[in-house]
Formats: sequence, structure tokens, C-alpha cells
Amino acid sequence: MAEPQQHRWSASDGVELVYYTLGEGRPVLLLHGLFSSAQMNWIKFGHAERIAREGFRVIMMDQRSHGASAAPHDPANYPKHVLVRDLTELIGTLALTDFDLCGFSLGSRVTLDAVGAGLGPRRVVLSGTGLDVLSNWRRRSTFFTEAIEQFDTAPRGNPHWLAIQFMRTMKVDREAARLLLQSMDDHADPSAVLAAFTMPTLVVCGDEDDDNGSGADLAAALPNARFEEIPGTHMSSVTKPELGDAIARFLASA
Repeated sequence: MAEPQQHRWSASDGVELVYYTLGEGRPVLLLHGLFSSAQMNWIKFGHAERIAREGFRVIMMDQRSHGASAAPHDPANYPKHVLVRDLTELIGTLALTDFDLCGFSLGSRVTLDAVGAGLGPRRVVLSGTGLDVLSNWRRRSTFFTEAIEQFDTAPRGNPHWLAIQFMRTMKVDREAARLLLQSMDDHADPSAVLAAFTMPTLVVCGDEDDDNGSGADLAAALPNARFEEIPGTHMSSVTKPELGDAIARFLASA
């Protein structure tokens, strides 16, 4: 299969964002996790290729302040729900009217918010997440903000040390990341978001991943969802071929 193709586009506030495409067929958008990228979550470990082999055009955005996309330092570029806005603008730019949507971790939270706001994909995959993802953002964003503040001082063994090492690996722009973390918040009424998921939905999570609560509980709380467990922790499950296999099987089963 050909290599993923990189494309650039400008969001409505002029920020240049990047997305990648692979394969031909029905479009499916993949959204990566916090501090990660399309390359790290979807391309590197073969998930995008696995999904494309089922006859899909895989579209993978580097979300604002991630990967090859711009990471501005102006707070005006990080209004509430900016990642949902970027997603819906990309869908409009590409003139997509019938598509599937898949997220991992942060990407799953963006997917939940977007569908809760009225976006209507045919099928949805929520991976690397659980039921608490709608109510634990303030706690987790505080943790990651503390990691940014301790970036140069936290010793090995510090609770923030692993997050800091991942930020180093991904060359995260810390000021942009800090601003992005402030653009999201907890949901006062998660039930309203959950009720919007009338489309078939797969929740897939590592058997050692409880960073955002229980994946099984999330699936049970959605109107039309099933749960699939794969090996791994929050960090390692995205490297497992079982993730791409589960997503590809589910999307191709319609």
C-alpha cells in the first residue's frame, strides 16, 4: 500500500493544520490522543493501513498543537471546544457527508463532544477511554499542567515523570499544550452527550487501562454500543495490532 499523504489546510482562525490520508473508499476520520500525533497513534503501528485494507479512505488529523500542525501561543486560538470546531471544519473542507469517526483517548473525548453537539457519523469507535472521560478532564488537565511545570525538575519516580518523557519524545510545545488543556472542561450533564450516540458504537480499551474509567461501563451507558477488550495499558494498547484489527472489523461489519 502507498505511504500516507500529508495535506495542509487553514482553520477559520487562520491556524495551519495538517491531516494525512491513506487508502480509497468510505471515509473514516481517526483522532489521536493527547501529546501524540497521527503518525504515532495511527500510522506507526499499522492501524491506518489495517483499516484502509478493508476499503476505507483513512483521514488522520494532527490536532491543533500536536504533530505537524501549528501550535500557536495566542490564547485567542484556544476557545472552548476548539478541537471540535477544527474537526467539524475539516469535515466541511473535505465535503464529507457520510463518514465514520474514531478516536483514541483525547480523540475519543473530542468524538464524544462532537457527537454530543450534533455531529452524525455512521459508526463511531471510542478507544483508550472509559466512562469517566466526560467528568475527569479537570483532574487530568491539572495533572498534565503540573507535568509541564515540572518538565525540567521532576526526578525519575515522580508521578509526572512518564508523562514528561512522552512529551519529550513527541517534542511537545509546552505553552501551546497548556493553552489547549484549558480549552476543555468536565460535562455538567454527561447523560446528554451519551444519549446522542444512537449510531452503532464500539468501545475498545486495554485490559490494564483505567486512566479514564471503565470502557465496559462506557459501552453500557451508550444506547447502541458494545465493548471489546484488547491487551495493554493506556500507553501500550495503542501499539498492539489488536486495536487496528478491532476497529477494522467493526467498521467493515456494516
